[in-house]
Amino acid sequence: MFQYILEWFKISALFFLCVDCMNGEHAEHPTDSLENIVDQHLAALQDRVDSAKNRLPQIREAVQCLRDILQQLNSQRSSIEEDIHSSFSELHKTLDTRKSVLLMELEVTYGLKQKVLQAQLDTLLQEEAAINYNCSLTGEALDGGNKAVILQTHKDVGERLSDLASQGLPLQPEENDQLDLMMEIEGLRKSIHNLGTIVTTNAVASQTEVSGDGLEQCVVGQLATVIISTRDKSGGLCKTGNAIISAEVCTPGGSVADGEIVDLKNGTYEFQYTVKKEGNFSLALRLYDQHIKGSPFQLKVTTNAASTGSSDGGARKRSAKSPGSRSRQKGVRRGGSLFSTPKKKVNPIEDDLIFRIGTKGRNKGEFTNLQGVAACSEGKILIADSNNQCVQIFSNTGEFHSRFGVRGRSPGQLQRPTGVAVHPNGDIIIADYDNKWVSIFSSEGKYKAKLGSGRLMGPKGVSVDQNGHVIVVDNKACTVFIFQPSGKLVTKFGSRGNGDRQFAGPHFAAVNNNNEIIITDFHNHSVKVFNADGEFLLKFGSNGEGNGQFNAPTGVAVDVNGNIIVADWGNSRIQVFDGSGSFLSYINTAADPLYGPQGLALTSDGHVVVADSGNHCFKVYRYLQ
Repeated sequence: MFQYILEWFKISALFFLCVDCMNGEHAEHPTDSLENIVDQHLAALQDRVDSAKNRLPQIREAVQCLRDILQQLNSQRSSIEEDIHSSFSELHKTLDTRKSVLLMELEVTYGLKQKVLQAQLDTLLQEEAAINYNCSLTGEALDGGNKAVILQTHKDVGERLSDLASQGLPLQPEENDQLDLMMEIEGLRKSIHNLGTIVTTNAVASQTEVSGDGLEQCVVGQLATVIISTRDKSGGLCKTGNAIISAEVCTPGGSVADGEIVDLKNGTYEFQYTVKKEGNFSLALRLYDQHIKGSPFQLKVTTNAASTGSSDGGARKRSAKSPGSRSRQKGVRRGGSLFSTPKKKVNPIEDDLIFRIGTKGRNKGEFTNLQGVAACSEGKILIADSNNQCVQIFSNTGEFHSRFGVRGRSPGQLQRPTGVAVHPNGDIIIADYDNKWVSIFSSEGKYKAKLGSGRLMGPKGVSVDQNGHVIVVDNKACTVFIFQPSGKLVTKFGSRGNGDRQFAGPHFAAVNNNNEIIITDFHNHSVKVFNADGEFLLKFGSNGEGNGQFNAPTGVAVDVNGNIIVADWGNSRIQVFDGSGSFLSYINTAADPLYGPQGLALTSDGHVVVADSGNHCFKVYRYLQ
């Protein structure tokens, strides 16, 4: 390449030499050899090539980032499409149920009215026939003129005619014909017209700005605030909320402050946090997993307010034009009562509900499509918050403890956590459906390892057997994998189909005291039991709404007596079976009905906790073992 360029320069030089110099008239001109000139040009070209190549890593990184975002966008679209189909399927089911109830009510009401009117009609027709018959007999006797016959007829029929003439008959209708239908169609039609909305923003991290007193310094134990103003690619202020923002205050050692994001619903957000010790910290603010402009920031935390003052000796104040300076009451969702100890629900119908926690949202104690549930002996409840890409941890009494998880497709990040389990050593095991692997975190939420990468297609549920092996239910592959915590595959079993050893969209798993594995087979509407080697033992359930039947079972747990507790997703209920699969009872959920329950588990104090996915909360019910 460069040899070619050198030859080109030599040839070109012949055409561009000064004619006067060649004739000797410009002999005083400084001259240089052709080779030096060519070398200089080659060096300049090489510098430009190197400069251009230096941009390639940045471009490749940007390309990979965009591909990741496009993949995530496609995944979100698929997830929302699934949610839409599921929601409207449930609505259709609810409408069909209501239709059946109304038709049944119509038949019952009609039957009662018809029975009264028909009975009255039959009585009158019988009386009419009796009068006609006896009058006819009497008329024949009178027409015959036979005195003996007349006397006999008077004896036989006369008294009967007197009774018929004097009998009080129900001549007035004893029922009416009113059957009307009251249907609030117009209001329902308007509600359906406005049902659901696609939530998004155009905010980008590279244009989004941050301000506020708590951006660079704060005081130990005092609430600090940072204002985040989201902007689009052109720098224009976004006017709506619901952007996905994460914030983290930490030291190199990993210490994290207590804080929360408050959505002001106008394109601006407040990050409110408190640091419990002094020192130098890093404040990382991310929008859709991308660092906001200037992030991470260096944060100095001191023990008194005086040392946080600016160079003029006074504490810095928030600008009057700050986006967060408006009244904070408008559009601010406060979480104080959400994380306090829940009060026992007073139910109009006595049922087994102890309490419920959560609403739809992205803050702590809020959920969007919660899926897996686990409980541990330390008295904690773990929830896999699928669409919020995190795991939230609560006490057995419903008090918020912590949460962890950062959205992404790299090891240690979560893309769509669906299943969660706790290993006997305290590690937290998470099935990541979209990342197609299982992540292992410490009990404090620090990433340790992953397993199943390259083998799994769509892990849904996870559990741990008596040997400490990790059981993974691969929903897409219709296969159950058993791994050692190191990632080594112990065995696998199952394939797609409706046979005893086959599955159709299996969801969650549980293990009993005999180390037998219990799997919910979603589309086959059954529960199947296998031994630790994957050999089929038994199955129970069929499609339907009766006792022991299922409409797509999901969560499953086993109590100390070997009884099996199953979340019946399509029928929105929880059923209890003995170890052989015989139906025992329901958990009473009548006062606060479930809507599409997913994972469930038994808490350390013996209650049932279930992810009520459709109601964006989890519920804890009494359970008598």
